[in-house]
This record gives sequence, structure tokens and C-alpha cells, in this order.
Amino acid sequence: MRPSGRDLSEMRAVSIETNVTKHAEGSCLIKMGDTHVLCTASLEERVPPFIKGSGQGWVTAEYGMLPRSTSSRMRREAASGKQGGRTVEIQRLIGRALRAGVDRNALGERQITVDCDVIQADGGTRCAAITGGWVALRLAVNKLLKARDIVTDPLISPVAAVSCGIYAGQPVLDLDYPEDSEAGVDGNFILRGDGSLIEVQMSAEGSVFSRDQMGQLMDLAEKGVQELVQAQLAATA
Repeated sequence: MRPSGRDLSEMRAVSIETNVTKHAEGSCLIKMGDTHVLCTASLEERVPPFIKGSGQGWVTAEYGMLPRSTSSRMRREAASGKQGGRTVEIQRLIGRALRAGVDRNALGERQITVDCDVIQADGGTRCAAITGGWVALRLAVNKLLKARDIVTDPLISPVAAVSCGIYAGQPVLDLDYPEDSEAGVDGNFILRGDGSLIEVQMSAEGSVFSRDQMGQLMDLAEKGVQELVQAQLAATA
């Protein structure tokens, strides 16, 4: 029995509220159970120096957790003068995941920065950030299309992510914190809506796993991502 009472293949409740901030070209508040992440997308008519003049666009991301997103207050990273290794790893993951769903030539020589701020954490924050980040990106690109700043939609496919793991000896979908903290195996699966794999992060957390179990987790992840893609498309319709 899962602590939440969910079935092994059952996602947490997912909601996506769009246009939640005034100034960002695209924004949403995504809730996956008790994990809540604010995602905004900002358009800039410039690109990093390493692709300047290439005609290609760029999508990047920044990620952070608010001090009371967890059970006890965390110190702001700005107060220490640098980002932690976990933060840098996650925001790089979000950026490359979102870029995998973008035709950068069609985007043109401009940059979209997706900011993901965790308001409340209960497991799966990076997965929620990627899933919500795509919604914010979709809304920002819609504005470019509406203004005819671009003529071809650069978004190839939705991008979404979900966690899966082995908890109490059973493969489970969409781990919350009580499961994540006790899971023998933990994984994050990032896919496009067309089923293409972008990235899989799998690690043993006290026990090992078989190839068959990895296949079971992959099946669960595909199911979860398809549910998330439906939520993304409904939110941006």
C-alpha cells in the first residue's frame, strides 16, 4: 500500500493554471499533488554569444526553491552568493529537456528563458518544473505566432516528465516525498508527447533493480507522461 493510498500506476492530482503573472509572455502554476511550481517564460530578442549570427534561437531555464517550500526553512542561495550543485544540475536538465522539443531554426535568433520557482515541494519538483515549463514556453511562442514574429511553429512536440521508482518492492508511478525518501530505486523520465525519449535518470537508492523492473518503470513513465501531455494541451488550448 502506498502512503497516499494511490494505485501503483496512479498519478497524483494534476492541475495547470495559466496566465498567473502579469508581465511574463507565458506563465503557469502547475500542481502535482502537493508539489507546486510557478513557471514563467520570458522572450528576449537576443541569443547567447556562442550562437550569435547562426539564425538559431535558444531556450534556457533557471530553477529555484523558495525558503519555505520545504518543512523547514532553507536559506536563500543568493544569501550565500552562489547556487548549489543540485540547483545548477536541475536547471540545466530543464533547459536541455525543453530544447529537445524545439526547432531552433524556426524560433529565429531570440532567446526564451523559462524560470521555475518551487513554491511547495513534495517530491518530483524537477518533473513538475519541466512539465509546467513547457506550458509557459507554449504560451510565449503563441504570442510570437500571433504577432507574426515567426511564421512556423517551432514547438515540435510537448515535453513532460514524471518520476517512477521501486517502493516497498513494487514499481510505482509519480513518487511523492514519503515514497521518494524511502524508495529503493528512483528514476526521472523525460519524454516528448510523440513518445520519444529525451532523458532517463535512474539510480539505486539502497537496492538494485533488474532489466525487467526498468522496463516496468518505463511503461509506467509512458503512461504518466501521456496523462501529463493531455493536461498540457488542455491548459494551452
